[in-house]
Amino acid sequence: MAKKGKITIDREMCKCCMLCVRACPVKVLEEDSEMNSSGSHPAKAVNMDKCIACGSCYEVCPDVCIEVYEIEG
Repeated sequence: MAKKGKITIDREMCKCCMLCVRACPVKVLEEDSEMNSSGSHPAKAVNMDKCIACGSCYEVCPDVCIEVYEIEG
């Protein structure tokens, strides 16, 4: 059975490089249409049910604003 995951993103720390969006193998993330306080569009989780807790987004994030959790599924 595949792992299930959950991620959280600190919108204010995100500098919107979108490396996490490109790194996600199951396309959980995309650019948010709403800006953060610095006027950038941070990443957001849109398909959380697809998350497999692989940690790829966490590994590539230069600002360490993503946390990945493995959940019971």
